[in-house]
Amino acid sequence: MAATQDELLAVAHEAAEAGAHELRSRFGGRDQGVRTKTGPTDLVSDADFAAEAAVRAVLSDRRPHDTVIGEEGGAVPGAEGGAIGGGGALRWVVDPLDGTINFLFGIPVFAVSVACEDAAGALAGVVVDPIRNECFAATRSAAGATLNGDPIVGSTRDELATAMVATGFGYDPEIRARQAEVVARVLPVVRDIRRVGAAALDLCWTACGRFDAFYERGLNAWDMSAGALVCERAGLDVRILEATSHEPTGVLAAPAGLIDALMGLVA
Repeated sequence: MAATQDELLAVAHEAAEAGAHELRSRFGGRDQGVRTKTGPTDLVSDADFAAEAAVRAVLSDRRPHDTVIGEEGGAVPGAEGGAIGGGGALRWVVDPLDGTINFLFGIPVFAVSVACEDAAGALAGVVVDPIRNECFAATRSAAGATLNGDPIVGSTRDELATAMVATGFGYDPEIRARQAEVVARVLPVVRDIRRVGAAALDLCWTACGRFDAFYERGLNAWDMSAGALVCERAGLDVRILEATSHEPTGVLAAPAGLIDALMGLVA
């Protein structure tokens, strides 16, 4: 019997909490086992790997036939090959530590993101903030999104001049330079810009109205799968920013009254 979306959500929650436990126990420690990935500003630590191992352990136990895709461990197929959309298998998309740089610098803004996807996209998603003990959650079929079990809704603002907009930046210097050009277009026409440094939290904070909107290019599936679903179920419009010849793909989440104006500035 196929699992319901609520059952998948429960697994996502258990897995995300397992990862969050690893991060809480390590946050603020000196021995982080830090190394670089794509460049000197793109770091990974022992905490990333420990949290991902904890998440994968739960998923392996609860959903052994599904594929797991993690930021640090790549894709691991389940017992049935894990072909998404085939053989009943699903795909779990995991970011064990979204906000690694914040974590390493002692900035208490980071999260664990776990989403379950089928061929049509995210079915269930959970983002856990280990420091604030906040759990954002949503399923595709649910009427809305939740924060610690309570309903949340996104902003309904329709005036760009009073909008609080969040964004993020990539690691590649050339891409950062182009992102700075976009910020220069956005900043003069909105209330203000915020840069938190954890895209999953940016999306969830937008979903609960702390930000009016969020955009960023250069994100991977594990950065945004769960958070984008939470935004959608919180009543926001979520659009993919298509790649161009000099910019990677991205995402924009905003209320209906702001989305077109922001697309004109950032797309």
